[in-house]
Amino acid sequence: MHTLRFLHRWLGGLLGLLLGVLALSGTLLLYKDVWLRVTVPHAADAQRNDVATVASAVERLVADPASRPSSIILATDGNGLHRLYHKGDGGAYTNQAGSLVTDWSSRWERWEVWMFDLHHYLLAGETGETVAGISALAGLGFVVTGVILWWRSRRNFRLPIWPRPMSRSNIIRHHRNLGTLLAPLLVLSLLTGAMMTLPPVAAFLLSPLSSREEMDAASGPPGVTGGPLSPALDWRSMLTAARDRFPDAELRVVGLPHKPGDLIRLRLRQPWEWLPNGRTTIWFDPADGRIVEARDPARLPAGSRAFGLVYPLHAAKVGGAVYKAVMTVTGLGLALLGSLAVYSFWLAKLANHQRARAA
Repeated sequence: MHTLRFLHRWLGGLLGLLLGVLALSGTLLLYKDVWLRVTVPHAADAQRNDVATVASAVERLVADPASRPSSIILATDGNGLHRLYHKGDGGAYTNQAGSLVTDWSSRWERWEVWMFDLHHYLLAGETGETVAGISALAGLGFVVTGVILWWRSRRNFRLPIWPRPMSRSNIIRHHRNLGTLLAPLLVLSLLTGAMMTLPPVAAFLLSPLSSREEMDAASGPPGVTGGPLSPALDWRSMLTAARDRFPDAELRVVGLPHKPGDLIRLRLRQPWEWLPNGRTTIWFDPADGRIVEARDPARLPAGSRAFGLVYPLHAAKVGGAVYKAVMTVTGLGLALLGSLAVYSFWLAKLANHQRARAA
């Protein structure tokens, strides 16, 4: 028990602030659409997802090779803007007719862009993503060891609001009680975060359902080489063909070829799918717009279907306002746990140092 307490205290003192940053940035991102509706024109527009409107906008946005985006995330019922991705950090928002609303060449120009980069990549690319995933695994360890350490003092449990006064002993007591109270939700948030950022973790947890090879094959593109992107594609016919395949699906993402031979990828979301952009996928040949392959997520391996639930649970994309409020409390609670852990740890070290100097 002494070793467990030592590891929990030291690792929490070193990693607590990082977990706090991840938790707070994630909590703020839950309200990204609210922020856009308040600050960006047309973000509050009603969604128009009919084929004619979407096709007209896509044709306009891809017409000029110099400004052609790599992908377009279409407007939703909570955000009336199309989001355009360009190479590097560039991007733009347009209204649903395809007219430019605002653009940026650096992530620092848009609050929600760099906040996502901070939460997912720690502003350090793939290395930061790995560090964030390892931090989430460490957070799971903190939850488990914290509950074990709390068990011996469980009779002293009090509903944690705020440690008063801010003494080290009160902070530790508050930390244990709050962590135990939020433990199930913390496990959900941290585990889904680790699964999204560390593929081996997801593959291991989902291995009873499907092998990693099966899931990789199910998510990969067709083994077909596409022709050069034609400037005369009939986007209305292409999207109509997609709707014919999946009549009830919502058009979500248009992905253009990144390199010669790539296909055009259209993602759709069927009513039963939790993932905001869906996993229903149709690939088109860029040369003539013919359908190469259509993939229904209902026929994916069980592991792939289960993985499709991870992001919606992590980002509160299901459950409405109630679940979003629950995840908000979870995020703020984790931020408080991490920051107070660091504060109390170094406060104790400072006190010990001052006593040693006095002696």
